[in-house]
Amino acid sequence: MQKAPYLTPEALTAFIRTALAEDIGDGDHSSLASIPAEARNRAHLLVKSEGLLAGIELAHLIFSEVDADLRVTQLLNDGTRVKHGDIAFTVEGKAQSILTAERLVLNCMQRMSAIATYTAHLTSLLAGTSAKLLDTRKTTPNFRLCEKWAVLIGGGVNHRYGLFDGIILKDNHVDYAGGIRLAIEATHAYLARTGRQLPIVVETRTLAEVQQVLDTGGITRIMLDNMAPTLLRKAVALVAGRFPTEASGGINEQTIAEVAGTGVDFISVGALTHSVKSLDLSLKAY
Repeated sequence: MQKAPYLTPEALTAFIRTALAEDIGDGDHSSLASIPAEARNRAHLLVKSEGLLAGIELAHLIFSEVDADLRVTQLLNDGTRVKHGDIAFTVEGKAQSILTAERLVLNCMQRMSAIATYTAHLTSLLAGTSAKLLDTRKTTPNFRLCEKWAVLIGGGVNHRYGLFDGIILKDNHVDYAGGIRLAIEATHAYLARTGRQLPIVVETRTLAEVQQVLDTGGITRIMLDNMAPTLLRKAVALVAGRFPTEASGGINEQTIAEVAGTGVDFISVGALTHSVKSLDLSLKAY
């Protein structure tokens, strides 16, 4: 699994605290009202559908943030293939604390597991090719950290994390800048002026635009957007290994193998993070 610079203790703590504040507000009144403060209990994470498990490491952090005295016993690891009836972990401690943490743990793990599952599935369809699967910025606001993390667990590769750590000159950037050459030249001037070193990806829509990128140079990768496989093959041949290539635009499980067969180096799929159905998980007292 590639290194994820966004998975810092500070970022994880900030995410968890914000999410808990959203859910708890001025108190978990259901638990405070019905469960004695001194009551202790235990629960386990029950898997109720098939898929790839993700979010165990995050669950540890959530329980610890809610109550440092909760004790989690991990039975399965992130990236484990699971089926109905599997138990991922147990948690013991103050009953009120378990109940307060329950929904955030489930919300995170269900969605992360779904993303990891779909990522693993699409990655399996790339077998026999050199193409790597990329995610996109089509993520849930304030949940990107978890969604990008889940892609890694599923065997995919993170694209840039946000607007700040990579430059992608898409069609609108190119059109607003007055063309590909002007967009690239302006980008280099900006990077020199600001003292930044960032990768530059340029989106192309036609073979003529691919040629313009090749003529200009000074970029990191060429994105081939919404091109049919026949056109992708021509684009890859035109690039001839001078820059890595990335296919994007409406690629799904029915088309991804054919796209990979064109020789592109990367395939980006927004559906990894915007169109998955959560894996069915439940935290049950026992």
